[in-house]
Amino acid sequence: MHDDAPAVVPDALLDVPSAPRPHAVPAALPHAVPDLLSHVVPDAPHAVPGAGHVPVARRTSLLTTERPALPVPAELTALLPDGLRRGGTVTVLGSTSLLLALLASACAGGAWAALVGQPTAGLLAAAEAGVALDRLAVVPAPGLDAPTVVAALLDGVDVVLVGPEAALTDSDRRRLAARARERGSVLLTSTPWPGANVVLTAEQGRWSGVGTGDGRLRTHELRVVRTGRGSAAVRTSVDVALPLGRPAPALVEPHASVTAASLAPAPVAPAPEVAPEAEGAPAATLRLVG
Repeated sequence: MHDDAPAVVPDALLDVPSAPRPHAVPAALPHAVPDLLSHVVPDAPHAVPGAGHVPVARRTSLLTTERPALPVPAELTALLPDGLRRGGTVTVLGSTSLLLALLASACAGGAWAALVGQPTAGLLAAAEAGVALDRLAVVPAPGLDAPTVVAALLDGVDVVLVGPEAALTDSDRRRLAARARERGSVLLTSTPWPGANVVLTAEQGRWSGVGTGDGRLRTHELRVVRTGRGSAAVRTSVDVALPLGRPAPALVEPHASVTAASLAPAPVAPAPEVAPEAEGAPAATLRLVG
């Protein structure tokens, strides 16, 4: 046999099936994986080989439980034992003075406040109620921009009071209430607000300070009824006298009834005696002038 003769392959070896070939991996697969993850987790960072687990940054809202509630007048602690809780919505109906009292108590603790669409609350009345005007923003007529204005104020103000002149739909109210929860602000309203946490309604008002034809209005006594959701679902009421947080002024006593004795003329005091002139003193002379 020659050395350069070709080797003969047995027919049995030709019938052995070949091993299955692996599927081809497309070259674009490494780029497709991050794109897929970006749809599952927003803003997910691209995986770096060997870098280990990378935490995913997520947007979180302010923790309202870590921020203290705003104070309220002592007369209203039975209705608001936790104060004005941040992130909540409180509706006050029937009394502008009660609204200003809540704002004044919050400002006394260093909070900032805003009035939106509440033309009945003037600056003089707010100052007399104790509201710090240097920490008060006023938007009397927001118009059609009311949703945008209120949302912007909720981002940076502690208490926002929304009045009847703010044109809002029910969907706007739901979004603003959610924004207050997220930002940790207190939303006060003077009109009915669906889904409010607490509703304070002033009833049976009575003024005092006026006598029978005299005096002036000094105090306003009313009953405040609390309703709402959660712990405020149990109806509770207290009697308060406005202005809150100030001692009630003394009432003017009515005048005594008129009698015949009171109509008698008062006695006339006798004229003082004139000392006699000394003897030999020159008499005073009178002369006409002019």
